[in-house]
Amino acid sequence: MVKIDEERCKGCALCVIACPHKLLMLSEKKVNKQGYHPCICVSQEDCTGCALCALMCPDVCIEVYR
Repeated sequence: MVKIDEERCKGCALCVIACPHKLLMLSEKKVNKQGYHPCICVSQEDCTGCALCALMCPDVCIEVYR
């Protein structure tokens, strides 16, 4: 399971690039308090828990639970 702190996310998309299963994307509808489109997980069920997204996040906005 991927938990993303959407308020801290600055939408850099490094996690989107790092996800081997392409489960992350930048939200087109949501905007956080900072004015960025945060990252969202499109399918929690398909996440393998590899945590590459969390390792790539420069703002430590992502936690992965297996």
